Amino acid sequence: MSSQDELSHEWMDSLGNCSPRKERTGLGEYGHPLGDDCDTLEPSFVDTAQLFPLMETKLYKRRWVMLFVFSCYSMSNAFMWLQYGIISNIFMRFYSIDSLAIDWLSMIYFLTYIPLILPVMWLLDSRGIRDVVVVGSAFNCIGAWIKTSTANSNMFAMTFFGQFVCSVATVYILGIPSRLASLWFGQQEVSTACSIGVLGNQMGIAIGFLVPPILVPNVDDMTELAYHIRIMFYISAGVATFIFVLVIIVFQERPELPPTQAQAQARSIQPDEYSYMASIFRLLRNKPFMLLVVSYGLNVGCFYAISTLLNRMIIEHYPGEEVNAGRIGLTIVIAGMAGSLICGIWLDKTKTYKQTTLVVYVLSLVGMLVYAFTLNLGHLWVVFVTAGVLGFFMTGYLPLGFEFAVELTYPESEGTSSGLLNCSAQIFGIIFTISQGKIIDKWGTLAGNIFLCIFLLIGTVMTGLIKSDLRRQKANQQTEVQTVSPTGSISSVQDYGATSCGRPWQRQS
Repeated sequence: MSSQDELSHEWMDSLGNCSPRKERTGLGEYGHPLGDDCDTLEPSFVDTAQLFPLMETKLYKRRWVMLFVFSCYSMSNAFMWLQYGIISNIFMRFYSIDSLAIDWLSMIYFLTYIPLILPVMWLLDSRGIRDVVVVGSAFNCIGAWIKTSTANSNMFAMTFFGQFVCSVATVYILGIPSRLASLWFGQQEVSTACSIGVLGNQMGIAIGFLVPPILVPNVDDMTELAYHIRIMFYISAGVATFIFVLVIIVFQERPELPPTQAQAQARSIQPDEYSYMASIFRLLRNKPFMLLVVSYGLNVGCFYAISTLLNRMIIEHYPGEEVNAGRIGLTIVIAGMAGSLICGIWLDKTKTYKQTTLVVYVLSLVGMLVYAFTLNLGHLWVVFVTAGVLGFFMTGYLPLGFEFAVELTYPESEGTSSGLLNCSAQIFGIIFTISQGKIIDKWGTLAGNIFLCIFLLIGTVMTGLIKSDLRRQKANQQTEVQTVSPTGSISSVQDYGATSCGRPWQRQS
């Protein structure tokens, strides 16, 4: 007889030995030296156990492979978002276009997201995460290859089309980290996993800041410039193709057994009991979540505007420093990656979602103010420092918003909640990028950055107004049972894979 069968038989035996209001607490062989007598459960716990029968859960080592593959795919797409903007002055001269046209090569990512997010969220709910990731990586690969033919000064329309195809892939990326984390990862690591998923996108942005100024130097010879641009496009296409093949071969839908009781409960919902549109309407009526949607959009929209216009801001005060503009962008994102990871680990340890989100938001505002007033001092090292501080908090905020949204909206689909967050971010990203660009042209970089600070202040106030209702935590904590030890003392056993009348079934292979 297998060990799982033994567990099942022992669990059934314990059911037979307990009255409907009793629990067997013989967990000694699992490291919990508790008594064998049945103890009375509180009625509220029994009711919960009857509504949501506790199921077997398991953690699979291959969850880290799924996370790595997705992060690579996200990284490739994010790189192609910024490969024009960080050397915007070079591409403006190469294609003979103005600054607004080059900004749209970045903003097309935002614009595409808005009309496509609802159908893609529906696809995520109806077809699953694997199909969404495969389709998205295919768009990413196709767009990259389209751009390989555009290293010609009269091919701006085609390079814009290639960028548009890549932007479609973004719709299939941004809502995935929280969904992937919930499907594959345990309760004590889900926020860290979400942070790592976001980290892949940030790594792509970092490479997008660093590599294009190196691969495409600002040379006068247009033929030589076209050669360097073509090299960059072919490298992008080769990487995107490799990742597409990797996704097809490696990426899986979900593990055989759920990682947490919250995920097990979500799986128990029958397809005919779930309505996608009803879920959307429930989210729109969720006031704390809608406050988060707007505040998240304000913060991330500011980050998008800064990323898109960074080259223009640096070149205005430090002419000829295209490479350092890329390095400053790299500093913002590397610091943000550290912030994301630290925030994710902190959330897993403390579960202080609102408090952490509010503190990081306030510090993002402070970082933006410091950056705004030090940019024109004439010292590049100061810009590196202030940009790093700004990036640590502003970029570190990204996974916080995802995870807080999942808590506020459980058991709604993680893809739906994160999709609405990102839709808000894209809308504000377009508004802020265009507005700040116009303000910089007319009044300079300080006025443009103060413009963003005002909206970060509004977002901070809105974050403070959010009522923290951690629904996913409540679902996982239904397995908390008070038991009596052999010495007679009361102890609280909380195992996220435990059954209500017997054994903790959380395993890791």
